[in-house]
Amino acid sequence: MSNDLIAKAAMDRRIAEIVQPVIEDMGYELVRVRLMTGKESILQIMAQKPDGTIEVDDCAEISTAVSAVLDVEDPIADNYTLEVSSPGIDRPLTRLKDFDLWIGNEAKIETTELIDGRRRFKGQLAGTEGDEVLVEIEEGTIGLKFDWLSDAKLVLTDELIRDVLKNRKDKGQIDEAQFDEVESFMDEEDPDGVKAPPKQRKH
Repeated sequence: MSNDLIAKAAMDRRIAEIVQPVIEDMGYELVRVRLMTGKESILQIMAQKPDGTIEVDDCAEISTAVSAVLDVEDPIADNYTLEVSSPGIDRPLTRLKDFDLWIGNEAKIETTELIDGRRRFKGQLAGTEGDEVLVEIEEGTIGLKFDWLSDAKLVLTDELIRDVLKNRKDKGQIDEAQFDEVESFMDEEDPDGVKAPPKQRKH
C-alpha cells in the first residue's frame, strides 16, 4: 500500500524504511514521519498503539530505539532533534484504515490533483470502499481514491474531544497533557485563514 501520507518526501520515506520495522517490532504503529529542516532540523515521528493510544513512557522507549538505529544507518547529514509524539486529537489520517476508524468525524482532506475543480474537501468521514475514502460534503457523499490524497486530518470539534476523552476514561488513561494540547490547537489559526464558527450537524 502507498506510504505517501505516512512519509511524503523522499528523505521521509528513507527514514520510514529504517524506523518502521523497529517501531512495529515493539508493538506500535508508525503514523507519520516528517523531517523539518530549518536553522535546526527536527525529525518528528508520530506513533501509537494499535488501539490509537500512546503514553509518554512509550514515546521515550520508541525514541531510544529509533535513535540507536538512526545512529547506525545515519540517513540525516545534519544535526537534528528527534521528537516522538502521539498523533494528538486533531490527528493526521495517513492510512486507509484510519478513515474507517474515525468514521462519523469531520475531516479536512487535500488532493494532489484538482478533483471537480477543487483540491480541498471538508466533511464527515463515511468510511472506505475498496481503495476509496468516502466523505460526506454539502453536495453529497463523494469517493476519493486514497492515492489522490496529499493530506488529511481530523477537524477539532467538541464531539471529537468528547469521544477521545470518553475513550480514554473507559480505558482509565486520561492524560492531563492532552488537555493542554487541546487548548493550543484551539488557538491555532485555521490554515485557510478563516475561523468559521462550528457548523451544527443535523442528526
